[in-house]
Amino acid sequence: MASGGMSGADPEVLAAIDRGNAVAFLDIGLGDGSNVAELGRIKLELFVRDVSGSFMDICSSQKLIANLRHFSSVRKLVKTFDSSAPPTGYKDTIFHRVIKDFMIQGGDFMNNDGTGKLSIYGPSFPDENFKHKHDKAGILSMANSGPNTNGCQFFITCAKADWLDGKHVVFGQVLDANSMLTVRKCEAVPVNGTTPRIPLRILQCGEL
Repeated sequence: MASGGMSGADPEVLAAIDRGNAVAFLDIGLGDGSNVAELGRIKLELFVRDVSGSFMDICSSQKLIANLRHFSSVRKLVKTFDSSAPPTGYKDTIFHRVIKDFMIQGGDFMNNDGTGKLSIYGPSFPDENFKHKHDKAGILSMANSGPNTNGCQFFITCAKADWLDGKHVVFGQVLDANSMLTVRKCEAVPVNGTTPRIPLRILQCGEL
């Protein structure tokens, strides 16, 4: 298990692990190039098996290409990646969609604009279950374009969004108050429509 830069034992992380759940992290920054302001870390407790597996492997970019190569449906696509610059998963991707009092959406490591879709299971994979609900802020859920079209994109709710229940697979939640504060900072960035005016970027990610 990677430390993800975490110093000392985090009791919230340990409690999640004791519950049998993995914990991912996203370090968030605002800006581009050398002009980036760090906003903080979002820790995410993951609790739906197949969806969490794809999400975590994309977070842990060293596993991404190895897992993709197992699936013939995406093998040709994998070969199109520049071998000198293989995909780094969610690292350096952006949150391309921010809607105050609703959600922040990211995860498109293909195109960075909400059009890309790919998972470790193939171009898309089925809805796993709808057991968990969009019943509060801080819910981690899969973005999709209809039933059974899960890929790499995800969103984090900024408020209750129960109209999404039964349509989007909830697979985790923001772990602690400091992480939720970082989500609120993301929610507050200036936007043109729903697109952040300044890139809202995942600087680093992985497993805790």
